[in-house]
Amino acid sequence: MPLTSATKKQYRAIAHHLNPVVIVSENGLSEGLITEVDRALTDHELIKVRISVADRESKGLLIEEICQQTQAELVQTIGKMAVLFRKSTEQNHKLSNLVRYEHYLNR
Repeated sequence: MPLTSATKKQYRAIAHHLNPVVIVSENGLSEGLITEVDRALTDHELIKVRISVADRESKGLLIEEICQQTQAELVQTIGKMAVLFRKSTEQNHKLSNLVRYEHYLNR
């Protein structure tokens, strides 16, 4: 189910303070990179990915391919950063950026 604009806005605010967990270099996608993005999405649900490619069109294609292969949804792209989201079947309360943000708000 696609994210609503309100949900995307909330996720953008949460992701603002996050550091990228995966960096895609000029070499492009590899099986190891996709595996690492998949693991990060499973653990954190909401992640930042840095795409270090100069060409805008190539960057867009890389992001689209990552989302397709990991079943993630693109929340936002700014410059070389992409924010990705994938709902986890079992949230890890110590690692999930969404759970940690909720905990932070309720303190």
